[in-house]
Amino acid sequence: MSFVRRLSPTALRNIRSRSAGPKESFWADGKHEPTGYLFNETPPPPGQSRKWESWEAPWYLCFGSSFLLLAVGLPSRPDTSMVSWAHKQAEQELAEEFAD
Repeated sequence: MSFVRRLSPTALRNIRSRSAGPKESFWADGKHEPTGYLFNETPPPPGQSRKWESWEAPWYLCFGSSFLLLAVGLPSRPDTSMVSWAHKQAEQELAEEFAD
């Protein structure tokens, strides 16, 4: 028996009633008027710096450290591709063949 058939008619009515009304949708403009500022955040007065939110310092730290790890770690990883291994083997076999 499917999940929808097991739901009671009352539950189905509640699910339908929670959706957006006829004049509202997911893509509606919202309740706030646009101010023209990014993220609707007003700039601080002249001479004062903007105070960071509580999530910004850890986010910048994680973003910067992950970028550094990838920028340094990826180029310095060991070469484990099969093509480079085969190339080294072929060079060794050729060197042994011409050494004789």
